[in-house]
Amino acid sequence: MDWEKVFASRAMRMKASEIRELLKLLEQPDIISFAGGIPDVALFPKEAVSKAYGEVLAGDQGDAALQYSVSEGYKPLRDWIVKEMAKIGIPCNATNVFITSGSQQVLDYLGKLFLSPNDTALVTWPTYMGALGAFNAYEPTYDKLLPMSNRPASSYVDAAEKAGGRVKFAYAVAEFHNPTGETMTKGEREWLLDLAETLDIPVVEDAAYQALRYDGETVPPILALDIARHGGDINKTRTFYCGSFSKTLAPGLRVGWVVANEEVVRKLVLIKQAADLHSSTINQMVIGKVADGVFAEQVEKIKRVYSHRRNQMLAALQKSMPAGVEWTKPEGGMFVWVTLPKGMDGAALLAKAIAEAKVAFVPGRAFHADGSGQNTLRLSFSCASDEMIETGISRLGSLIRSELAAA
Repeated sequence: MDWEKVFASRAMRMKASEIRELLKLLEQPDIISFAGGIPDVALFPKEAVSKAYGEVLAGDQGDAALQYSVSEGYKPLRDWIVKEMAKIGIPCNATNVFITSGSQQVLDYLGKLFLSPNDTALVTWPTYMGALGAFNAYEPTYDKLLPMSNRPASSYVDAAEKAGGRVKFAYAVAEFHNPTGETMTKGEREWLLDLAETLDIPVVEDAAYQALRYDGETVPPILALDIARHGGDINKTRTFYCGSFSKTLAPGLRVGWVVANEEVVRKLVLIKQAADLHSSTINQMVIGKVADGVFAEQVEKIKRVYSHRRNQMLAALQKSMPAGVEWTKPEGGMFVWVTLPKGMDGAALLAKAIAEAKVAFVPGRAFHADGSGQNTLRLSFSCASDEMIETGISRLGSLIRSELAAA
């Protein structure tokens, strides 16, 4: 059978994740990998998770844990999220909280809810490739979201109409951006809200790394600023805050959430009912118990380890990289973004890095909706020991130096 004849047109937009493919390199013991932006398994609260599963199954809720549940999510977990949101300036109710199977599912649902073929999504340049993967299935076009630019709002509308659709939303990782590690300033967040109000579109705030700040001043989430603009009423806002337990507790449990106005939450619930009914009941209960017991302690442990590794990577880059190579200096998160001299290609460098230096990273082109950014790459320090960082960055620096000399 010729399957291409029966696939939907959106199937042509589905591509394998370069990161998912690069994660296979972690199975090769001789490769030093800075590729996968994943948490260190050694830091998972395994004892707390194991204990929570036992308590849930042995307790009064044991039957309910294995049963179908409400699509909105486990109420005690939503109540816990409400309390955490209040700590960062986002007053809300449980009716504003919707539990999903990881924050990646939130992005897919928002794409499904807002994007028709040829509609435009405004995304930062570069942007999280998982967001592009989620949105691609709904056949949008992309336009550059460049904070604090002087570009007139009307030009976004004109470009969208030329592409055959409308501007539907703006997407940004405001805190410790994946892939660059950079953080939007308060002024840039206010600028984004101004633009969204002018265009009358929502803002998707991907806050997967919100808790992982190591230094610098805390900046209010975009949703917090939006709520302040509307007299403290979240149900008048246009921002959707997408959170996750994957970077703080455990990604394998696949529990994320979105906080938004009730009208949007009700629509997302309908999508979930049609897709998978509800997120895993037992996993939500377990996450709730673990979060209630060790969340603050767990976050502090992660921050101590990751901030040290970030410092080690920045020091190694300073020591080993040749002139002409630049990199970001993130205040949190998991990533450093490297810009190579013009003319160098990150994908070609990766092939040589794996073959000759036994070092892996993610080429930057994968994070650009138009395939640009050839001379960039992303390094992750979350799973790298001091020795791996020192050795791997030294090897990579030597390879880049030799490539520049040969050019």
